[in-house]
Amino acid sequence: METTRLSAPDGIDTLLGVDAGRSEHERRHFLARELIAMRLEAAHRDIRLRREEPGPFGYQTHLFAMVGDDELPFVIKAASRGDATVVGLADLGVPLGLDVRSSRVTERDLSEIRRHSHLLPEADDDELTQHWTRVAAVREADGRGARVQPEHVRLDPVSSTGWVPDRRIHYRLVDLSRDGWTVTLAYSAGPFASER
Repeated sequence: METTRLSAPDGIDTLLGVDAGRSEHERRHFLARELIAMRLEAAHRDIRLRREEPGPFGYQTHLFAMVGDDELPFVIKAASRGDATVVGLADLGVPLGLDVRSSRVTERDLSEIRRHSHLLPEADDDELTQHWTRVAAVREADGRGARVQPEHVRLDPVSSTGWVPDRRIHYRLVDLSRDGWTVTLAYSAGPFASER
């Protein structure tokens, strides 16, 4: 699999993997093991991953990592689209969300984005894709995923911070786009400084 390490903020490690010959599940597991191996200087074979049981509709299951009988204190998040998967790793307790889309977005995807977007109708395809990946990353960092309607997510005027109004936490938004893939990382930026 072709992998690219993405330039995430300190304390967060991210890898993008593209491989048409592997399933999303296989890509997620390979990339998560790779990130943990890099962080711990461990061998892939020593790292076991398990997936939590699926919950309610719209809830993305999380991966948990173990070495021997010890569960590792990491948050592992992943997002996939087409042949690409991006995986992020952070210390336990760090709210983290990711989204990935092809830079060559389809008309069907654009139609869905326009239906939920806050952007003006004259926004171009790149602006819409960037906006959508930011919204999706905030939804994942929030933890409720698809249970939060996309139109409820708010972004600041320069799209560097996002939040869901019913929660008192902001998420910093980082563009990690590479190699024809639009990738956004959302991570905790702490509680609101003031009411919005």
